[in-house]
Amino acid sequence: MFGQRLLVLAGYLCGSICFAYVAGRLWKGIDLREYGSRKLSGSNVHGQIGVWAMIIVGLADVSKAVLPTWLGIRLGFDLSVAIMAGLAAMIGHNWPLFFGFRGGRGIGTALGTFLVVFPWGVVWILGSVALGRLTPRAAAVAALLGFVSLPFFAAVMGQPAATIWGCSGMLAVIILKRLEGNREPFPAGEKPWSVLWRRLWLDRDISDFDAWIHRTPDAEGA
Repeated sequence: MFGQRLLVLAGYLCGSICFAYVAGRLWKGIDLREYGSRKLSGSNVHGQIGVWAMIIVGLADVSKAVLPTWLGIRLGFDLSVAIMAGLAAMIGHNWPLFFGFRGGRGIGTALGTFLVVFPWGVVWILGSVALGRLTPRAAAVAALLGFVSLPFFAAVMGQPAATIWGCSGMLAVIILKRLEGNREPFPAGEKPWSVLWRRLWLDRDISDFDAWIHRTPDAEGA
């Protein structure tokens, strides 16, 4: 039991290492939590730095969940324990201990867990994200729908109950993080329920996509 808890804790600490923050500092000398979407995520790295930095950060984020999940399997723990370690990495990425609990949305770390226990889940989510890129201003909708449908896809594919529940847990984490919005205050003059609705579906607080991804510390309302 102690070993299982230690693995889950290690997963959270791995997730709390935010490579997006490091990339922002190394490439641009900026804190990504003050620019664009203000997420420590691959998408914000892409918007503020570039595609190659996003690829590097994305692969690093995937590895944060691959390691504890694989280790759980390697050590002979139950599948549910390995998935919980991967889920803990996702929680660490979204609420990182080392960065004021202001992180990303966890898609990369979710993919890391699926890569070990449910590779078809990686294909499913990447396919959803790719479809979303056809309409970049609403890409977050496709990503969310991919996670909403993932537990059903896992069931159809005959996955164990632990994997299906893991998919559901990751969906819950993504929804909670979107609604929480890194604890940013609601924009002035906006109705809270309207903001929460946009956070859920569009993963942003305002309707103007371009204004959202080009925010800076000095911008009005930033």
